[in-house]
Amino acid sequence: MLENIYKLLIFLLIMADSFVLAALSALSAGAILLLFVIIVWSLVWKGIALWKAAKKKSLVWFILLLVVNTLGILEILYIFLFSKISLDSKKKKKKIR
Repeated sequence: MLENIYKLLIFLLIMADSFVLAALSALSAGAILLLFVIIVWSLVWKGIALWKAAKKKSLVWFILLLVVNTLGILEILYIFLFSKISLDSKKKKKKIR
């Protein structure tokens, strides 16, 4: 059973790899460069947002940021808006107690 699953995974990886290579060969050099810049942009913001969500122990935000790809838009909103809102509310609760 495990051997069949292993073979299927290898087959899917080979097919996905050949699909990516075929898609990239159809793109111009400028389009590939743009795609690379978009990927790096998105990964940087995603990494910062995931680190911040993990540090705050916000599991819902961590999973949402991990699964949803928005080219950095959701990540930027989380970093500069949503993470500060929840941080302020925690500070207020601590002061009341």
